[in-house]
Amino acid sequence: MENKVKAETFIGFAVRARKIRFGFNTLATLKKAFVILVCKTAAENTVKAAVKYGGKYGCKVFRTNNKTLSELSHKDGVKIAAITDYSLAKAVIENAAEALTELA
Repeated sequence: MENKVKAETFIGFAVRARKIRFGFNTLATLKKAFVILVCKTAAENTVKAAVKYGGKYGCKVFRTNNKTLSELSHKDGVKIAAITDYSLAKAVIENAAEALTELA
């Protein structure tokens, strides 16, 4: 079994609890986000948009390091996502060390 980083586990919990929203257009419709995640393979415009939305929602923005967001969420083609649950977002932030790089 591969060694999972804690942040990856909490992202998995968010997926199972349906406390994460995927996609660029979905981010625009949210009322609140606590963490925004960007895939390491995302285009520069996507990264800029993520940072912009981070400012809008007053939350941290992270880029994945080792795995793509698709691998973490088990959904194809995911480049950007937002965690909408405070507790899960806090857990991801606290355990971000190896798996994620903070952008904003």
